[in-house]
Parts: sequence; C-alpha cells; structure tokens
Amino acid sequence: MTRPWSWSWNSRKRESHAMQNFGQLLQRLADAGLDFVIVGGYAAVAHGSSLVTRDLDICAVLTPDNVEKLRQTLAAWHPKHRLTPQRLSFLDHPGTGQPVQNLYLQTDIGVIDILSSILGVGDLARLKSQADELQVGGRTYRVISLEDLIQAKEALGRETDLLAAKELRAIAAKRRQPPPVH
Repeated sequence: MTRPWSWSWNSRKRESHAMQNFGQLLQRLADAGLDFVIVGGYAAVAHGSSLVTRDLDICAVLTPDNVEKLRQTLAAWHPKHRLTPQRLSFLDHPGTGQPVQNLYLQTDIGVIDILSSILGVGDLARLKSQADELQVGGRTYRVISLEDLIQAKEALGRETDLLAAKELRAIAAKRRQPPPVH
C-alpha cells in the first residue's frame, strides 16, 4: 500500500538530535543505491501514530560496499558514532572492510541508525517481503509493515515501544473495521 506523505523538520530552534530534512536524507540514501526499509518512529508516524520521533531508523545490509556508500552519502553532514565516548568519525571508523552489524550515527542534520536486522522480525530480506510503500517528496520508499512494526516494538519491550505498539494495534484494528454504511 502506498501512503503519500511529505514531511521535513524545519524549525528556527533546532535541537541537535532532531532530523532536519527527512526527505533529503532518504533521497540521498536511495540515490547512492542503498537498499533499505524505513523502520522505527518515522515508520510508526507513516502508519498513523502520533509518536514524536527525532531520528531516522532504517534496516539495510551493512556490507563493506554499503558502508562505503553510506560514508560517501553522509560525508557532507559529518557523521560521528554517537554511542562512542570519543564521538569517532564514521568516515574513518570502522576501517575499510571491517564487519559492521549496526551503525548509530549523529550527523549535522540529525540522528540516523542503520540496523542489519530488526528484533522480533528479521533482516532486510524479511522486512522487504512484507513492506508497504511510502511516498516522500514525490519518491517511493519501503516502510516496515504495520504488523511487523508492532512485533518489533513489542520485542524491544521498552516502555515507550510498548506504548507505541498499543497505539499501533489500535490503528491496525481500526483499519480492519468495515467502513460505515450511510
């Protein structure tokens, strides 16, 4: 199912962790040839959640080639590993060819997390098999299905994720109801 959606975070008072241009980042990732599915908070919003999110989460296969594509794509935004005390540059770490499982990056335009699999659901191939389509800025991207997103949120088990899963379940139930007859 394709959902038209256009959104970018543009505010005079930006917090350093807020995603400033969601559409531009998605476009650059796609133009670089990165195969990905949008997951996490933006996916929840795309499915109708009132959740507020500040970062972009995607699932992608993190081969050495894809890590290099990410480096080239994100270079202008000075990506740094946000979970390391030294805030190491992603442009230099990890070294070329070193295996990577997940990336948690802070950039000049916001936080992006690139995950190789989603807890409770699976890897990119599994996500793609059930993914919905989402239109952003005139382009179509894959977004985790509502059912898979609920599974992922419940598998994470954090309070905020469980609250999101509850809201997403209500959205799913409402979608299953037949339209009212007039």
